[in-house]
Amino acid sequence: MPSRDALERHQVWIYLAAVAVGLVVGVAVTSFGDLGEALVWPVLAALLYATFTQTPLASIPAAFKDVRFLMTALLGNFVFVPLLVWAIVGFMPDDQPLRLGLFLVLLVPCTDWFITFSQLGGGDVARATALTPVTLLLQLLLLPLYLVLLTGIDVSSIFAPADVWPGLLIVLVPLVLAAATEQLAKRFPIRSGIDRLGWLPVPLLAVVIFLVSSSHADILGDVIGLLPAAGAALVFLAVSLVLAKALALAARLPVQHGRTLAFSLGTRNSFLVLPFALALPAGWEVSAIVVVMQSIIELLGMLFFLWFVPRVLFRERSG
Repeated sequence: MPSRDALERHQVWIYLAAVAVGLVVGVAVTSFGDLGEALVWPVLAALLYATFTQTPLASIPAAFKDVRFLMTALLGNFVFVPLLVWAIVGFMPDDQPLRLGLFLVLLVPCTDWFITFSQLGGGDVARATALTPVTLLLQLLLLPLYLVLLTGIDVSSIFAPADVWPGLLIVLVPLVLAAATEQLAKRFPIRSGIDRLGWLPVPLLAVVIFLVSSSHADILGDVIGLLPAAGAALVFLAVSLVLAKALALAARLPVQHGRTLAFSLGTRNSFLVLPFALALPAGWEVSAIVVVMQSIIELLGMLFFLWFVPRVLFRERSG
């Protein structure tokens, strides 16, 4: 049986296989799409629970005291990223549904698998966890304003409170359960069992990637028309790395914090905005397809991030 280190060392190939198998299943078994969409949320919750149990939750309050990291991440996500997205979308064809889809998904920082990628990429999970509720609240408050300022479209009818709760609960429920598990470990001899949960993030993330890929395989038929949006998503990922490095240097962030910043700026909250995109009126269906395409491109991009961020962009200094 391979060691946990070996599993994490070869995780990129596991995720690539998950994408490939997911696309094949999605194309061959079209009825699997609905099941995949239904399963992705509980699997994602299990993934976050396994991740949180490996995090010293008692250190999270201290992470809120790190004003330098918190302000750098918020400045990057809510000032520089909107400017970056505005610049990128400006080069897109004059296709309003396509542009709106890009604005929807690229303006909002991720609040779920960003934490897992931060852990797998050698970041600071405590700070990632502390950052998540802040970014969730701010994006819900600021996204309508950004859309009005950048697109001139009235989207007030899209933002129903009922659509927000899944994104919030997917973080809070696993976090509460992990905190309860940590308290139980202080009273009962279950620490070895909790440590074994450390094996789960890689295979569970592979399952999430498989489910996302299989349930959205139908977008392959629209790839030609969506190439500009795909290019925009790739450019965003590349420039987010440059932005993360520049901000980390300016703020003099430690290596682990810089890695966390890179994953925060590079990952977007596609699961939160997809219901909003699906609620758009007839004629705007491309917006939802763009959101789905971006999430798959992001998953592939994160495979590169997991290698590039800890080994090149924010490499530990020898000595």
